[in-house]
Amino acid sequence: MSQKISLLQVIHFTLILGICIAYAVLADIKNIFNLQIDTDSLPYAFIPIGSYYLSNIVFKSILGNIKRENSNEEKITFYQSASIARWAILEVGCFIILFIKPDFALLGLVIVIYMFLIRPTKKTTLDQLNIKETEIH
Repeated sequence: MSQKISLLQVIHFTLILGICIAYAVLADIKNIFNLQIDTDSLPYAFIPIGSYYLSNIVFKSILGNIKRENSNEEKITFYQSASIARWAILEVGCFIILFIKPDFALLGLVIVIYMFLIRPTKKTTLDQLNIKETEIH
């Protein structure tokens, strides 16, 4: 089980690293704080909010398919799928902002910060799956 959590951490790190590299290369970092929202660009401000809610809905939906009688290995497989789906939705939000509305790159970086905060750890994984430390081997 620890190997699966470690693999998930590596996937998470590489996704964040890829987004950060893309933003470093393609975004105008010098003017990132010059965010000007007008009525025409207002819908783009909702991309991070939509990404956040949609990713959490998908994550919880996939985790909702876990049954109590599933083995811990099956539960962690569901968790991996749910996490990757969640991060993919957030990553799409980042890239939509970067390519369609680069003036809002700061909002994309907010998504990246959120992705960093939901980093998978052994404790959070076991807590979300309702697995006790003593149950893993």
